[in-house]
Amino acid sequence: QVQLVESGGGLVQAGGSLRLSCAASVRTFSRYALHWFRQAPGKEREFVAAIGWTDPISVYTNSVKGRFTISRDTAKNTVYLQMNSLKPEDTDVYYCNVALKVTLSPNEYDYWGQGTQVTVSS
Repeated sequence: QVQLVESGGGLVQAGGSLRLSCAASVRTFSRYALHWFRQAPGKEREFVAAIGWTDPISVYTNSVKGRFTISRDTAKNTVYLQMNSLKPEDTDVYYCNVALKVTLSPNEYDYWGQGTQVTVSS
């Protein structure tokens, strides 16, 4: 079973930055595509960013392109999401996940961590 532990969320003013981290306990971490999703109360979970296991392939949802950067540290089994120029509409709970290939639909995943709350004030 995959274990995912997200951290790094918090309260930040609009225009500020945060870096999220996610430690994933999976075998052969280097062979997984890594993803970030987010979810607001009452809304469906949505894809944010992904990075394939063969860098530098990465994918972003349009609303975060140019502001967010996904990266991985294979030695630490950790994926990061650097979030710059944050906007109030980025306020959500952020989740990471892993898959053998880039998989954008959150419905394809069986396990989720607790997520980390990001709140952007205007």
